[in-house]
This record gives sequence, C-alpha cells and structure tokens, in this order.
Amino acid sequence: MRVAMHGMAAQALIDGGHGASAAARHLLEMHPEGDPWVVQQLRQAANESFAAGAPDAARRYLARALREPPEPEDRAQVLFELGAANLLHDPMTTINQLRTALEEPKTEQTLREAITYRLAQALAHTGQLTEAVGLLDDEARRSTSARTKLRMQAEQFKWNSVRGDEENSPARSRLLAQFAKRLVGRGLAERHILGLRAWDAAMRGEPVSTAVDFAEQALDGGMSWTDQDFGFEVPVVVAVTLMYCDQPGRAEELFNAGILEFEAKGWRGTHLSFVYTLLGYVRYRRGRLVEAEDFVRNGLEIANRIGQDNPAQWYAVGTLVETLLARGNVAEAQKVARTYRLGEGFPQAIVYPDPQTVFGRLLLAQGRVEEAERQLTEAGRRLDLRGTRNPSWSSWQLDLALAQATHDTGLARATADEAVARARAFGAASIIGQALRVQAATVEPAQAAVLLEEAVAHLEQSPAACEFAHALVDHGTVLQTMGEPHRAAQQLYRGMEVATACGADALTDRARGLLAAAGLRPRRLHTSEQDTLTVAEAGAARHAALGLDNAAIAKEMRMDPAAVGELLSAVFTKLGTNRTGLRRALGV
Repeated sequence: MRVAMHGMAAQALIDGGHGASAAARHLLEMHPEGDPWVVQQLRQAANESFAAGAPDAARRYLARALREPPEPEDRAQVLFELGAANLLHDPMTTINQLRTALEEPKTEQTLREAITYRLAQALAHTGQLTEAVGLLDDEARRSTSARTKLRMQAEQFKWNSVRGDEENSPARSRLLAQFAKRLVGRGLAERHILGLRAWDAAMRGEPVSTAVDFAEQALDGGMSWTDQDFGFEVPVVVAVTLMYCDQPGRAEELFNAGILEFEAKGWRGTHLSFVYTLLGYVRYRRGRLVEAEDFVRNGLEIANRIGQDNPAQWYAVGTLVETLLARGNVAEAQKVARTYRLGEGFPQAIVYPDPQTVFGRLLLAQGRVEEAERQLTEAGRRLDLRGTRNPSWSSWQLDLALAQATHDTGLARATADEAVARARAFGAASIIGQALRVQAATVEPAQAAVLLEEAVAHLEQSPAACEFAHALVDHGTVLQTMGEPHRAAQQLYRGMEVATACGADALTDRARGLLAAAGLRPRRLHTSEQDTLTVAEAGAARHAALGLDNAAIAKEMRMDPAAVGELLSAVFTKLGTNRTGLRRALGV
C-alpha cells in the first residue's frame, strides 16, 4: 500500500506542475515494473540535479531508471547518462557502463559518438591511454561524417599527447601543426586543436611567441571546463602552456574559473583534484611555496578518495615532492615519495612535473648522486625521443648538470651548455635565468659571476620569484668568494628577503648564514602584501605596459635604472606575468 501511495504521490506532483525533481524521491520507492514513464521522469530529475549541482542525486536517479528497466531503444542512452555521471567518482564503473552501452544493438550514430568520446576519457583517466586512442581510431574509421572525423582526430591528438608509449611523437606533432594551419573555422573542436597545438609547441620548445599565440587563439571565444562532450583537459593544457610561457597569473585566472565551474556543478571528483593540484603547481612556479603546498595537498586528498595509482594522484605526488624540495624539506619529500612508491615504477602517461625527473631531483637532494644521474639520464633519453626538449617543462638537464658537477665539471659544463641553448630557443626569461644559474655552477668563479649577473637580469624580468631568489643568493655567494663584500651583501640581503616571501626556508637560512659568516647582521625582514602594488610599482608598471624600457622609465620617474628594475621585478612577481603580459594584467 505504501509503495502504491508513493506512485500516486509522484503522479500528483507531476500533474501539479512541481516537476520531476520533486517527484523523484517517491519514484525511488516504487518497485521496478518496466514503466517508460518512470524512466522518463527519473532521467529528467537527473538532468535537473546535474544543473543544480547535485551529481550524487543524479546518479541515484539514473541507477534506479536502469533497474526499471528502460525500453530497449532507450537503454544505451540511460547507460551513457549513468556512465557520464559516475566518471567523476568511479571511472572504472563508467568504463563498464559505457562499454555495455556501445554493445547495445539500437544505438543511433550521434549517441554512439558521444559514448565513444566519454569512454575514451574514462580510459585515459585510469591510465589506459593506448586503449582510448585505439577506440577513437576504430570509431573514426566507421564514421562517414567529415566533422565527426575531425572531432575524433582532435580527441586522438589529445590522448596521444600524454601517451608515454607513443611510437612516433614527432610525426604526431608535425601532423598537428599541419592541422592547425589548415583550420578555417573557429568552432569548439577547432579551438581545441589550436589549444593542443599551443601545448605541443611549449613541450617541444618552440618559441614562446608561437605557443602564446596559439593559446590565445584557442581561448578566443571561451572554453567551458564542464562541457561534457569536450572535457576539461584542453583548457588545462592551455592554462599550463601560459604558465610555462611566464604568464602564471593568466593561468591562475583560468584555473580559478575552472574551480568555480566545477563547484557550481557540484563536481568533487577527478576534475577538481587535477585543477587544485595544477593551481598548486602554478603557485610553485611563481614561488608561492606555502600556498602551493596547501593546494597540492588538497588535490592529493581528493585523488586518494578516487583510488590508488590514478593519474590525478601521480600529478599531485610529483608536484608535492617538488614543492617540499623547493622549501628545503627533504625529509618530508622523501616520506611522501616512500608513501606513494615514487621510483618503484613510473606511469606510462605523460605527467607534469615528470615523475622520473622529480625522483632524480629527490635523490640528488639526498646526496645519492650516482642514482640521481642514472634516473635523470634515463628521463632525458625518453623525453628526447618524444621531441620534448623544453627545459621549462622538464629540468632533467639542469639537475643532471648539478649531479655531474660533483665529479666531472667538463661533462657537467657540456650538459648545462645544451640546457642553456634549449632555454634560449624557447625564450622564457624564467628558464633562461634558471639555466644560466646552473651553468654558473660548472665554471670558475670569475665566469660564474658573469653568468649569474645575467641570470639575475633575466629572472628580474620574470614572475619566477623562487628562482630569482636562488640566483641572487648564488650571485652573492660568488661575489663574496671573489672579495667583493659590498655587492655580495646587496645580493644576499635581497635574495634572503625574496626567499622568505616565497617560503623557501632552506634558502633563507643559507643566505642568513653567509651574511653572518661575513660579519654582517641580517636586517629585519619586511615583506609587503603579495598582490598589492605600491604607488611606485604601479607607476613603473604603467610605463612598462606602454612600451618604455627601464632607462626611459627611470628618466620619467627620476630614479636610478637599477631601482626601476627592482620595482618591475616586484610587479612581475605580484601580478604573475612578464613584460609581454603586463598590458593585459593592468587592463591597459
């Protein structure tokens, strides 16, 4: 009787215009009887729940609709909707449901294509990249639609770009470049291809201007992070591309927009883990290490709830270890690596930061130089075969040069020279400065001082605050060795202040120790609000945004050019951009 009354209540609510969501709680209590009306109302309630940001309720409604069961011609659609709902929290269940949907005999072509896209995404999120690409290739061969083939090609580009076992990555890059040149439309599928082209350009170390240009073309018209047909992966790689191109502030804007979209939809699974982790990675690259650690730990906590050895977890573990090492907390980094078995085998997917490079850096920080060299050399060989030559993406050469410098300065110098050449070819000031700093560690003090002065000049023009602090302290150290205490103290004081603002505790202690050893008393540290420009900084930034160089700005502001350089360095750090992105950051 009670079950029958639930049925009557559901019908009364629908007839009264209260909608499927109001009736759904009653529909859940009814016995399955193969009623198409019940299936229709539960599916409608699920759609409304998704729109209202309640995906858990949507999953319950769709699971109940499947038990009704639906009509044979509707079964594939219900399986697809249920699989899509489960993707955020249980991708393995999604794979089973979507494979079953593809096997349904009465599946029209448009639905079949949508199932294929979602199934490929679920396979990729569980590390089954080869299967994902093979599925897309098979469906592309079946289709007779030119637009469908283009979309399938875009999806294949996307998943091939993160396949560690891809046989001919350079050939795929050339094909992608040809595709991007031929695009005449600016639909979402075309803009996703342009976004992938931007990412590929950054990975291969093509000039910064090329990567940024394709990224901006991809963003022209907007990209949704919650588009269930296209996924969130391309918006992610576009944002990361801008980060590698010294515009991390722009990348943060995009990631923050993604988080807002996910939270509005009630999405709490893999997607949110990726975005929290990568937002932490952006903060790490900017030198905001305390904030970076907090974001990455949140991302790792979400990834742990999904399961072990999933891509979201790989991203979070690598970024957390990198951040802890930058802070000087080697013991905690080692603990994280041991907990998640970093070094016991690396994923087949392309993960950033590269796990093997991170592991090599950890070994180097522990003083296990021989093991570090072996891991870094293997990482370099693997990445070079893929055509991934940008040291900004993977710093394996820089870490390898530091390891080699402990026993063979000639070999270390050759490795560092090649890294500097690659960094200059890419053109981002942050990686050029970092490479020059490492190169300085392989030469005599007099030459090192010249290289470090150039490194400081480059990093002063970038938003990479922690690297800037490293270069300042290294420069001060060399100047002190060469008997120039006044200049050394200036660099060490400034480096200590920047390092403290970054949360790089070990670097701060090193600078303080050097000053104390020289008989200098480290002055009281003072830091300003990180994102608020002072009046002087804002004035210098406006002049720079209008195209004036430092000398012209110094003349306008009646101050020393070196002081202008310091003001602009603070601007780039606070706004998370370089000189190229300054106009947009200021709204000029």
